[in-house]
Amino acid sequence: MTMLQLDAINTYYGDSHTLRGVSLALPASTSLGLLGRNGMGKTTLIRTVMGYVRAASGTVRWDGADVTNAVPERIARLGVGYVPEGRGIFPNLSVRENLVMTARAGPDGRRDWTFARVLETFPRLGERLNFGGQQLSGGEQQMLAIGRALMTNPKLLILDEATEGLAPLIVAEIWRVIGAIRATGISTLIVDRNYRAVLANTDRAVVLEKGVIVMSGESAELAQDHDALARVLGV
Repeated sequence: MTMLQLDAINTYYGDSHTLRGVSLALPASTSLGLLGRNGMGKTTLIRTVMGYVRAASGTVRWDGADVTNAVPERIARLGVGYVPEGRGIFPNLSVRENLVMTARAGPDGRRDWTFARVLETFPRLGERLNFGGQQLSGGEQQMLAIGRALMTNPKLLILDEATEGLAPLIVAEIWRVIGAIRATGISTLIVDRNYRAVLANTDRAVVLEKGVIVMSGESAELAQDHDALARVLGV
C-alpha cells in the first residue's frame, strides 16, 4: 500500500521554479533516500510534503487522501515525524521536557515509542535529562531531535541532513539508530549528503537535479551506477 504519493508537484520560491513536476511514491514500511546536490530541491520537497511550502500545482496524497497544502499540524497528526535540518529543538527546555512535550499515541493508537524506549535507544540522553537543549553537543541535539519525533509514534519519519556536521563516531551511531528504526517497520524518508550511506540504508532512492527527478530505483542498483551518480551528484 502506498503511504505517501506525490503527483506532478510544482513548487516556486518567488519566481524560482524549484520543483518541476515531481512524482514519487513511498509504500508503507519502506525507506526512501532523497539525493541531489545543494539547491536541487530536496528540502523544498520535504517542506512541501509537510505543508510549510505551498505547491503551485500537483497532488500530495497520504494513504490515498488528498492532503495537498494541508497545514503542518494536520500532516503531523496523520503520522509524519519530521527531523528538520538544523534540528529545531527548544534550547530553553530540558531534554526531558523536549521529549515529553511531544509524547502521544500514533494515529492508529500505537504507543510503541515511549519515553523509556527513547532513552534506551539514546542512552546519552538519559544521562542529560535535566540539561537544557542549548547545553548539548551537536550530536546530542540530533539524538534529541530524532527522539522527540519518535515520541509522536509516527508512521513515517523524515530526516533532513541528520548527520551534517557531526563527528564520525556520532555519525555512525545515528546511522545505527536509523537502521534500528527501519527494522521496526516505520517508513523513512532520508536526505543526507553522504550518498553512499543513504543508498546503504534505504530500499529505494531518487535523485533530484534542478527540481526534476533524474534517477530513481532500488538503492542497491543505483549504488552500482557510479558514473551516473558522479555526474548528477558532482562527486
